[in-house]
Amino acid sequence: MRLDGSAVVITGAGNGIGAAMARKFAELGANVVLADVDTEAVRRVAAEVGGLAVPGDAASEDGVRALVGAALGEHGRIDLFCANAGISRGGGPEADEAAWADSWEVNVMAHVRAARAVLPHWLERGQGHFLATVSAAGLLTMLDAAPYSVTKHAALGFAEWMAITYADKGITVQALCPQGVRTNMLGSSGDAGKTLLDDGALEPEQVADLVADSLDGGEFLVLPHPEVADYYALRAGQPQRWQAGMRKLQRKLG
Repeated sequence: MRLDGSAVVITGAGNGIGAAMARKFAELGANVVLADVDTEAVRRVAAEVGGLAVPGDAASEDGVRALVGAALGEHGRIDLFCANAGISRGGGPEADEAAWADSWEVNVMAHVRAARAVLPHWLERGQGHFLATVSAAGLLTMLDAAPYSVTKHAALGFAEWMAITYADKGITVQALCPQGVRTNMLGSSGDAGKTLLDDGALEPEQVADLVADSLDGGEFLVLPHPEVADYYALRAGQPQRWQAGMRKLQRKLG
């Protein structure tokens, strides 16, 4: 994956990691097409980097079709699709139906619909690159946020399925799984976010730099916080020990 001269689509590009990736990729020569439900924010970022803004809901079937159509109309191809938009909803089983439904739509189905829209183009070309912003919560868990944790696990599962299914057809899939990043989402994550993530939180620009460096290598997991790999291995190999440690953190939250 070479960014110079490439055509890149980024959802959730009005703020946070998405905006930072737009700036970094454009700096490296990419032609960026940016989507966000925040019309003012995404237009501001697009104007800053010389990209195309496509405001709208990229989690919806119509929204993602319009986005892919606009990118193909502008550049004739899509080299990289960054399914970056996401939402964080807290609570457990008591969280209302809307919290669960919205989390499923944005954190999972947005990725499914993006793949549905862009795969025919990539399969015809014999190449394409899909970057799913998943979160370390998809590898581990996020206390006090069941809708977020569950849907991020599903997003990781879909990305893995994509990687296995289409690798031999020229399509690369990567899952970006940071822990704390200093975005609006971290700021709204409450006591659990502060306890678990604040100390080691990265700036969005640091994550964007790492993503840009990781695209060419094609490793499935992109881990801005390398320690997540160790946590993931512990969770898989010693689940009781892993859960015991997480329960200690849960008790700190009260």
